[in-house]
Amino acid sequence: MTVMRDTVVKSLAKISIEADENGLIPEYDVLVNLLPTALLNAMAEKLMAAAPPEKKPMVAEGLVRAAYECGYHTGCGIITSDTFNDVVMPMVTEGEKDILRGAFAAFTAWGWAKSGIVQLKPGEKMVIRANDYYEADSNGEGLRAYMLRGLCQAFFDLTYADPYPDGMDTYVCQQVKGIEVGDPHGEFIVARK
Repeated sequence: MTVMRDTVVKSLAKISIEADENGLIPEYDVLVNLLPTALLNAMAEKLMAAAPPEKKPMVAEGLVRAAYECGYHTGCGIITSDTFNDVVMPMVTEGEKDILRGAFAAFTAWGWAKSGIVQLKPGEKMVIRANDYYEADSNGEGLRAYMLRGLCQAFFDLTYADPYPDGMDTYVCQQVKGIEVGDPHGEFIVARK
């Protein structure tokens, strides 16, 4: 058996995960917030709109970097958590590949992105397709799925780079299609830098 995506999504979506009085989720040992997607998108849109044309690529990379760093540290907490071990690990028969499949099922369960792996060459390349994600309905110009780009890179680093925390920045993610520009889905390619 390999990771059964629908089973993982249904199991994780049922779990009530609440932060303590400090905003810390004890299960993952990370600080989180519950800001609405619209607020995060509005912030990104305003930053990009305010940037002069020559600075827009740098601002976009900064938004991806923020998502990446959050995803790398939070992701380590997720894939080593008791919840992940209870729900996903019993289905793991293909090692790292199945852990990645479980991570993308978690993205869907927790509302980050309805996404999944469509191509995987372990340690070399991963192609993700997403039918919905935070920035899919955002305003702005061009491809702009900053959060999902950062998360895809983070989870590939966690899976195939040096062990946490030494594996940062081994891979990079590029967005090649986007719902926000009229494509039927978003598509993301992660490869070695």
